Amino acid sequence: MTNGPILLTPGPVQIPESVRAVMAQPIFHHRTPRFRELFERVTGKLKFVFRTQNPVYTLVGSGSAGMEAAVVNFHSPGDEVLVLDTGKFGSRFTELARVFGLCPRVIEVPWGEAVDPSQFEKALTQFPRVKSVFVQLCETSTAVLNDIRAIGEKVRRTDALLIVDAIAGLAADVLETDAWAVDAVIGGSQKALMLPPGLAFISVSPKAQARMRQSSLPRYYFDLQKYEKNLVSGDTPFTPGTMLVWAADEALDLILSEGLENVWARSRELGDFTRAELSAMGFRIFSKAPSSSLTAAVFPEGFDAKKFIRLLREQKNVTVAGGQGAMKNRMMRVAHMGSIGKEELQAGFQAMREILAGMEKSEQRVA
Repeated sequence: MTNGPILLTPGPVQIPESVRAVMAQPIFHHRTPRFRELFERVTGKLKFVFRTQNPVYTLVGSGSAGMEAAVVNFHSPGDEVLVLDTGKFGSRFTELARVFGLCPRVIEVPWGEAVDPSQFEKALTQFPRVKSVFVQLCETSTAVLNDIRAIGEKVRRTDALLIVDAIAGLAADVLETDAWAVDAVIGGSQKALMLPPGLAFISVSPKAQARMRQSSLPRYYFDLQKYEKNLVSGDTPFTPGTMLVWAADEALDLILSEGLENVWARSRELGDFTRAELSAMGFRIFSKAPSSSLTAAVFPEGFDAKKFIRLLREQKNVTVAGGQGAMKNRMMRVAHMGSIGKEELQAGFQAMREILAGMEKSEQRVA
């Protein structure tokens, strides 16, 4: 087995050594030409990874900060919005909409399934006044990949905005922001971007910028017009995560040097490998539309999932994520995004086989 802990969770992911080395450097002041040059450079690289010519704003906060920013900047009290709910994080958009006085219309998709574009098209017809459509690229709780291209084709013919949570999927699952008419894309630092938690990103199309100037929901720290004003001078309206931005410069270089299309292909191949290995061990693959970011695998009926995940972590130094919501203690989620490679996955699967064998022997002794 490889030395050291193996982190196979869908965020945070393992951080490359060169990125960690950057974060060990002495900090410097952010209101300086040095930071402005760095921030402008990072913003340009983000636009490439987002596949957009639109501005990308950087917030200090988790991915959920970006989700909240996407709610408060483009809407006014009482606006109808359409939420395509494919899991726990789809439901978060509904929760945010209600907190801020919006009227969410929700398409609840069975867990493990992706949005049906034809069902979605009927909902657009049923609710013609919706101001925005919210959906996940990759629903982290189920490892489902939604067809953003097909959804975008339908939304672009309306006045509604298409807002995509790509926190888990960005730089792992294919996403063409501009070509697919996505008006706002939300990203997070701790997933395939190979950084610690702490930064959220959001790209904003001209259509969304126009809405931003008209909307009236209250916001202050998350007011993207403040970020737009400061972006012109390569700055931020509030104290930035200086070392995280510096680390992002290195992490984005790693992605760009490999080539984004190559990163997508590698993530897809590792996903295929992961699903084959887990299936061979007797797990059922949960997602009917698998993401390249992570795989969700269901334990056999009656299996002690909580014990398995704990023993894997404590005895083998391999960490995976458990299930969420209705699938808590029924599944595990294994990431294959970012810096996670085949060597780490192979070591993780060998550890799983050993834990499974040990649990089986223990049950036989009890019997």
